Amino acid sequence: MSPPSVKHFCRAASRLFILTVVSDVLCVTAVQGQKGWGVTYSRTQICAVKGSTVEISCTYKYPYRINDQVTEVTERFWFREGGDEAPVDLRTDSDYRGRVQYLFEWKVCSLRITDLRESDSAQYSFRFITNQEGGRFTGSPGVFLSVTALQVQVIRAENKRGYIQAELQCQSSRLSDHRSYVWTKNERITLRGTSSSISASFYPGDRVSCAVKGYEESPSPSVYAPKLPSVSVRPSEVEEGSSVTLTCSSDANPAAQYTWYKDGSKGLSEDSQLFFSSIQSSDSGQYDCLAENKLGKWSASSFIDVKYAPKLPSVSVRPSEVEEGSSVTLTCSSDANPAAQYTWYKEDRTPLHGAGGTYNFPSISSGDKGIYYCECENQFGRINSSLSLNVQYAPKLPSVSVRPSEVEEGSSVTLTCSSDANPAAQYTWYKDGSKRPSEDSQLFFSSIQSSDSGQYYCLAENKLGKCLTYTSSSNEHFMFSPADAPKLPSVSVRPSEVEEGSSVTLTCSSDANPAAQYTWYKEEEESPKASGQNFTITDVRPEHSGNYSCEAQNTRGSQRSTVALTVVPGAVKSTAAAVTAAVLLPVMFLSVCLWIRTKRTSNGSSEPEVGADSREQRVGGQGRPEEQDEPQYASVHFSNNQADPLYSNIRAAQPHRHSEEVTEYAAVRFHSPAPRTEETREDASAPLYSTINKTR
Repeated sequence: MSPPSVKHFCRAASRLFILTVVSDVLCVTAVQGQKGWGVTYSRTQICAVKGSTVEISCTYKYPYRINDQVTEVTERFWFREGGDEAPVDLRTDSDYRGRVQYLFEWKVCSLRITDLRESDSAQYSFRFITNQEGGRFTGSPGVFLSVTALQVQVIRAENKRGYIQAELQCQSSRLSDHRSYVWTKNERITLRGTSSSISASFYPGDRVSCAVKGYEESPSPSVYAPKLPSVSVRPSEVEEGSSVTLTCSSDANPAAQYTWYKDGSKGLSEDSQLFFSSIQSSDSGQYDCLAENKLGKWSASSFIDVKYAPKLPSVSVRPSEVEEGSSVTLTCSSDANPAAQYTWYKEDRTPLHGAGGTYNFPSISSGDKGIYYCECENQFGRINSSLSLNVQYAPKLPSVSVRPSEVEEGSSVTLTCSSDANPAAQYTWYKDGSKRPSEDSQLFFSSIQSSDSGQYYCLAENKLGKCLTYTSSSNEHFMFSPADAPKLPSVSVRPSEVEEGSSVTLTCSSDANPAAQYTWYKEEEESPKASGQNFTITDVRPEHSGNYSCEAQNTRGSQRSTVALTVVPGAVKSTAAAVTAAVLLPVMFLSVCLWIRTKRTSNGSSEPEVGADSREQRVGGQGRPEEQDEPQYASVHFSNNQADPLYSNIRAAQPHRHSEEVTEYAAVRFHSPAPRTEETREDASAPLYSTINKTR
């Protein structure tokens, strides 16, 4: 049985129809057929409400026998007309899957469609196929189904304290205005009134619907305020730079309007979705979604936690002005999610171990100055930042240099002073304690002179202290003089009178720059005797006497000076020599006299006597030297060699020759007595004498 139709529910039209009024129901019958073939529809037009169930019925006929062949139906189905395409069984149409049912009894055919949709509005026809050749028939035109949707329209709504005062209207484009309606709240409470509009109070949780009276089973969708919105984030793990979509949904009728807020700021979007094509770390935060219609509003929120690599670290030093010896802290911070791990290291990549992003110097030194890097790292990346640690300290020991290294008188010379200091040092030059007219790191001489020689001091000074030039541990100055060849050396002997066996030192000095090297030579000897400014002889002998020269030499040239060394006998040896001479001379004298007397005696018989005058002449030494009886001389030589025993040499006197070696000798002249006469020859006591001349 078909459900009853409402009077004047729809307008009906057909080509061939029979109008029958039964119990206030309008029925329209349509019959199509020819020569025993035909399909009869109970109605050609049906109006139904969205969501309801409709049943379309028909009967069909066909010849019992054709050409002695009994007709049998092999196939029958309903289809939706439209276009030139071949009919498609509704049971196979995806749009009707699960909502279509066929009812066949003998030659009665019915189509039932449940859960009607507005898209179901169309013309439906029945078709059957038999075993006869060409035995198929379609009842066309079929039945037109019109599905209308009831809806409650909110005409006016006013938000009161805790509830909504609203005016509602039930609307449908295909229904007449003179119907009776039923209003329902929360699906069980029937509101008063049967008109298409109603004014009532509603709470946020109330649901209100309307239905055509008699079709209460197919009410309109309910109207209600938005429910608590649901906010979702895709993808769930958000990384910086990725595309992210936030979706807000709320069950509401009329449909909700959406507004997005971030941290209380409005206007991000008025759609149910909030989209980021490339989300940034700054997009992290709480997002609120407000769902709203005329019956109320509700909001929900979601927090977006954007994961990202560390940003460029911020580095700082405390205190800002660093002095040597103070406590200093380096701090590093970076925006990162998840939090970054920090590592400090110096420019040579030496790691500094600290806690978190800080590193502390308990007592910083000047050697700690330099570039420091802070590296921040998490699972998404790493980055570093640097700072220059500027440690202030007093000047260190200055260094002084001279350009050129060899200075010639008249040349241009620059003295340069440098000291490691922070702040940079101010320089002051001094010479021999007097301030020089220069307060620069350089002291310049355009034409240097010998008078510029002296001790130069460089004082480096800043606000933290001062330091004076040091060139050695014992000298606090820099010695400077122009380069020059050695001057004529000055030589001296100490002591001035050198005794045999004593020690003597020869000293040589020369003004030269660079300093001279000294070499000692003895006259007539090629090999040097010694080197150095002093030449010392510890055991002086007579052979050490002579001229000694000192050569002073440097890269600029050389000069020589000579000194004479004279060795004199020592006091003890002189006394011993005198005593020895006093003892030996008489003995020698007597020996000589005896020898001469014996000689004369032996010659007396053979030698003719000569006159007294002749003898006197010989004794007086006035005769010619070749005469045999002239006076005889002997030389006595005393050796100065301390190593030898004291002795004397008697030898014939030689002419005196100048020599470097001092020779002491004595000349002994013997005076022979006159030839003895008979009177005197017998006188044995006649005196024998001689004159000793000591010649130096």
